[in-house]
Amino acid sequence: MRPDGNANRRLARRTSQLFAGLVLYGIGMALMVESRLGLTSWDVFHQGLSQVTGLSFGWVVILLGIPILLLWIPLRQRPGFGTVANLVVIGLVVDGALAIIPNAPLWVRAGYLISGILVIGMGTGLYIGARMGPGPRDGLMTGIVARFPRLSIRLVRTVLELTVLGLGWLLGGTVGLGTLAFALSIGPLAQLFIPIFTIAAEDDAAVPVPAH
Repeated sequence: MRPDGNANRRLARRTSQLFAGLVLYGIGMALMVESRLGLTSWDVFHQGLSQVTGLSFGWVVILLGIPILLLWIPLRQRPGFGTVANLVVIGLVVDGALAIIPNAPLWVRAGYLISGILVIGMGTGLYIGARMGPGPRDGLMTGIVARFPRLSIRLVRTVLELTVLGLGWLLGGTVGLGTLAFALSIGPLAQLFIPIFTIAAEDDAAVPVPAH
């Protein structure tokens, strides 16, 4: 096969994996919302900022992305197509999934929570592994690991999650058992799934994931 054919197939695979990961991420978020057992760590922070500033939850999510992207500069992290797609696709998928996921008793909602966390972990691995650019918040994780390769994805993600969770709680955000479960498990899940789904390239470095 001609070299350009190989390149086209690789691009198609990366693009399809990117969108598959973003769709799974959105479904996982919707499952967590419908579980009613706790928001994600970042959403606790968003909720707290919304209460303090008087801005709507959605506007806080959008506007907070700006200073987060500025933090990428010292980390030498660059946005990509996946960064933009992250902002658009996940929100649309969350809305669609929330419209079809049924209300359920507590034991089913516990299943929603567990499934949501696992699906978000897998979605993270898929879309970051496509190497087309992380979302604003995940970019902090990949940027720190790239600058400090002795740190693991697991450690960095967990510290970030607990930090924003603590800030959100201090600002008045709602914390549930599901929030703590997510904050403590998403780091190990990202550490597991990102190496599995990372697409290697001869001319570009894959997402660095230390073994420890």
